[in-house]
Amino acid sequence: MQIKGKIALVLGAVKGIGKEVGLALAAEGVKLILTRYDWEDDFKRMEEEFKGTGADHMILTTDLRSIRDIHRLAAEIEKKHGHLDILINNIERGGWPVVHGEYKEDQWDLEIETTLKAKRWVFASVFPLLKKADEAVVINISSIAAIVGRSGPAALIFNDGYAAANKGVSSLTETWARMGAPTIRVNEIMLGIFDGRHAKDTRGWREVLTVDEKKSLIDHILLGRTGRAEDIIKTILFLITDALYMTGSVIRLDGGYVLGGERVPLIPKGIL
Repeated sequence: MQIKGKIALVLGAVKGIGKEVGLALAAEGVKLILTRYDWEDDFKRMEEEFKGTGADHMILTTDLRSIRDIHRLAAEIEKKHGHLDILINNIERGGWPVVHGEYKEDQWDLEIETTLKAKRWVFASVFPLLKKADEAVVINISSIAAIVGRSGPAALIFNDGYAAANKGVSSLTETWARMGAPTIRVNEIMLGIFDGRHAKDTRGWREVLTVDEKKSLIDHILLGRTGRAEDIIKTILFLITDALYMTGSVIRLDGGYVLGGERVPLIPKGIL
């Protein structure tokens, strides 16, 4: 798929991974629709950075927990472009146990609504626009919380609701791949511990986790480091431009966290 001139919707682009992905796509000549809602203090910086790219872009303040707002978002895309080529379904909210403590109903609802429900309704609303494209790509961004849950060192940063919501994303990925075939490829990137998501660029990592707790998380990663935005960007570009025979798949981009914690011992000499 040739990416230049394509139209992409990037959710949650005001800061962090969403913004980095949006800027990377802008550098590739993609026309962007970007959403934002929280972190109003970062709105002006976001506007300046995307304006500085010179890319064709539109920023829409959208509450992605509101189906009405999502329908308005889809209508704006159809009005300006008529179709959609790429959906980067990057929207989530996870309450760190070390930050939020015990669950309250509002926190649980926020995690489910943002991490799972919003992804579903965004896809449903833009699906007709994706079908209008000659070829389209959907990339769902999820978390290895779906696999590890609240266990081991990850129990510091992954809540039950967040884990359950991310497990649901993989089911949606498979269903949407069936719905979109053969012209819409739908894949998922299951992220480990990334700087802009659960590591050094977050308040929880900087202000709450102890040195020993941070070490326990990094020691569990086979590659010995947390993930960076460029790791995600390279994977997204691969899925858009090169992975033409891949749909319904989940790429676990975690530096080996899921496999970590256990090392492979030398084979014993045996008794024979």
